[in-house]
Amino acid sequence: MSASSPSERFERNVQRRSANVLKQRVLDQQRVEFEKALAWAAEHDAIERAAARIVSARRRYLLGNGKSRTYAALLATDLSAGLSGVHLVDGAAVRPLDVLADIRQGDLMVAIVMSRYRRETVSVAEAYVAHGGELVLITDADDAPLTALASTRIVIGTDTASYANSPTSVVLALHLLATLTIASSKGAGRRLHDRDALAAELDLYVDPT
Repeated sequence: MSASSPSERFERNVQRRSANVLKQRVLDQQRVEFEKALAWAAEHDAIERAAARIVSARRRYLLGNGKSRTYAALLATDLSAGLSGVHLVDGAAVRPLDVLADIRQGDLMVAIVMSRYRRETVSVAEAYVAHGGELVLITDADDAPLTALASTRIVIGTDTASYANSPTSVVLALHLLATLTIASSKGAGRRLHDRDALAAELDLYVDPT
C-alpha cells in the first residue's frame, strides 16, 4: 500500500530538475503506465463485472473525496447520460447520512479511493456495507482499504514521475466502465436521444459553425 505524500513525491521526483528533464521523465513514465493500463484492461474482466453490477442496480451512488471526488463526479456525469438513478454523494445535495439512512434492496455504491486514502470515504463505505449495501470499489492497490468489503473491485495503477499521482490509468478505467455500462443498458439510447433534444431546446451549447 503506497501512501507517499505530494511533498515527498516532489522531493523525490521534481525538486532540482530542469523543465526539459522533468517533462521527458513524466512523458516517458506516463507512456509506460498507459501501456500497462491497456494491457491490464484487456486481460482482466473487473471492469466488465463492475459494469454489470452498476447497470443492474436500482440506485447508484458515486463516492469519493479529495482528488477522488473529481473522478467520482466524472463517472457520475458519464453514467447519468444514459442511466437514471445516478447520484454523486457530494455532501450537499446528497449527504452521506441520508444515503446511509435509506439503503434499499438493489442500491449500489461505487467508491473511488486512491492513495492517500481519505478517511471519510472509507468510513462511509464501511458503514454502507455494514448496513446491507453493495460496494463496487475503484482503487490503486490490492491491499487498499475497503478491498475486502467490495463485491467487485477495479485496481489500477497511479505511479507518477510528478508530485501528483497520475490520473491517466484512472481516467481510462472510468471511461471504459462508463462505456460498457451504458452499452449494456436497454434504455440508454432513448435517454441519450431525449437529452440531446432537451439540450437543443434549452440552447445549452455554442454552435462552432
